Amino acid sequence: MNTIKLERVQYMPKELAPGILYVSEKYAVAGHLCACGCGNKVITPLGPAEWSFTERGGMPSLWPSIGNWQLPCRSHYIINQGRIDWAGAWTDAQVLSDRRAEQRRREAYYASTQPTGILGQAWQWLMRTLRRLFRR
Repeated sequence: MNTIKLERVQYMPKELAPGILYVSEKYAVAGHLCACGCGNKVITPLGPAEWSFTERGGMPSLWPSIGNWQLPCRSHYIINQGRIDWAGAWTDAQVLSDRRAEQRRREAYYASTQPTGILGQAWQWLMRTLRRLFRR
């Protein structure tokens, strides 16, 4: 497969069709069948610390690349304005290094969303207190 079309959905369909990127912006998720043709579903969460989705002229793009390292095909590609741009295979060491880097980026992003200073401390205290109250 060399191209992929966009279909906006609210919910992911049970059966995915080849050559279609299904995007639910409401639930911040995209899904498609692996571009190599193996038939496996590939689901990608969308968000600031995950994949980003853009559309230009009806053509979808996802970034960063899709690395299906857990699948037997181990395919690796980028969806770029409706095109499948194939990327090179990665070694297990490269995959592990990238997963660690992804985790650091997520941690940095979520840490940056936390309030800081005296106001941040007061907010965190209030949230901890409310959580304790509502657990009872």
